[in-house]
Amino acid sequence: MSKTIEVRNPRTGKYDYVIIPPPQKLLAQLCSRLRRAQKGWQQLEIEARVAAVQAWKQGIIASRDKLTEALVADTGRLPTSILEVDSFLSTIDRWCQLAPKLIKDTAKETEIPFIQVQQTLVPYPLVGVISPWNFPLLLSTIDAIPALLAGCAVIIKPSEIAPRFMNPLLTALNSVPQLRDVFTFIEGAGGTGVSLIDNVDAICFTGSVATGRKVAEMAAKRFIPAYLELGGKDPAMVLESADLDLATSAILWGAVVNTGQSCLSIERIYVAESIFEKFYHQLVTKAHDLKLAYPQLESGEIGPIIAEKQAAIIANHLQDAVSQGAIIHCGGKVEELDGGYWCRPTVLTEVNHKMLVMREETFGPIMPVMAFSTVEEAVKLANDSIYGLSAAVFAGTEFEALKVAHQIDAGAISINDASLTAIMHEGEKNAFKFSGLGGSRMGAAALARFMRKKAFLVKSKAIADPWWFNS
Repeated sequence: MSKTIEVRNPRTGKYDYVIIPPPQKLLAQLCSRLRRAQKGWQQLEIEARVAAVQAWKQGIIASRDKLTEALVADTGRLPTSILEVDSFLSTIDRWCQLAPKLIKDTAKETEIPFIQVQQTLVPYPLVGVISPWNFPLLLSTIDAIPALLAGCAVIIKPSEIAPRFMNPLLTALNSVPQLRDVFTFIEGAGGTGVSLIDNVDAICFTGSVATGRKVAEMAAKRFIPAYLELGGKDPAMVLESADLDLATSAILWGAVVNTGQSCLSIERIYVAESIFEKFYHQLVTKAHDLKLAYPQLESGEIGPIIAEKQAAIIANHLQDAVSQGAIIHCGGKVEELDGGYWCRPTVLTEVNHKMLVMREETFGPIMPVMAFSTVEEAVKLANDSIYGLSAAVFAGTEFEALKVAHQIDAGAISINDASLTAIMHEGEKNAFKFSGLGGSRMGAAALARFMRKKAFLVKSKAIADPWWFNS
């Protein structure tokens, strides 16, 4: 019997939910069953796979309130949970529209007149997904939906910190037998994730760099692909010509949406010296307008810190910054309210790269603002990080912003906006440095990752090849 895991409610601090990880043998049997069923799923026309996924979507819509309630229990926030459900449903539709256009056999002539290349796409039999707690629904399905439509079977292990959302999805899945046979969720913590990697043909992981490195090493030993979306310490650069009202509003949202609990949050802000004071004063004013979603879910925009360990990290980063001379202009502490941990939007100045808050991923609503004297200095500061997930550049013109953006070592750079990859999934991008590994989870490449290319080199004429030995 597997040991049960108690799950904490982020609003109350109480452990009010229990999950039971499957024993290793049972997990292996489940993966074998999914892999057997995948053969029939792969043989279906893409239109039939789309119909099955759409049938699941209709079941989710019918139980949407239950799904939202489960997400609220997992994360302690309401508006972002509603947005998360909306985005998830839109993601299903987007991939159902795109997949039939992308999954096609092709044939072409070659430079050799009598040789033709025919190509087909072969899905990986079973894809495993290990997802985090900050956006439980979106980040567990962002890889799963394209993998399913590609013809793979999929098994997802969400974070043990936020597992409640699984039940409404599984209930809806049970009404679609064709999909249920090749798609499921399992409960568990790190040990279950290790077992999962041992039983799949490709692995998708979203989480920390430290754990991602272990996932990559395990996958390499098994010779299976690993697609890793890891940490971020995203910089925003505000040039002298920027529209400050636009920049402060965009950066505020990019830094504190979901209480800053996102790998693509803006976590470092670099501002031209000539506009520095005006910028941070505007940012502080706007930050003051945001309220905690406490005592009621509707009381404000800022939800609780979901993971208890993260609350300690945020508090440590703030303490370290203040001890080295940082000045806090608003927020500035982790509060415990009725068992939950909360942090108001926090603006810091007098910061430098010796501070944890400028080096390590904070994952909270913290906005350290630092002045720069030249664009060259700003670029150097922005690139002074082990991370390279995404970034933002604000300037008076697109040309000026893009000129700077081309110098930043990051996979996706928002121009005169912030954290656009949370909203826009069309742009293919790779994570730089330690922020990830593998193909893009954005754009058409997100589906192509799950299929291997197979080529048939077809000789069309019964003639002797000129490179054969002479008889």
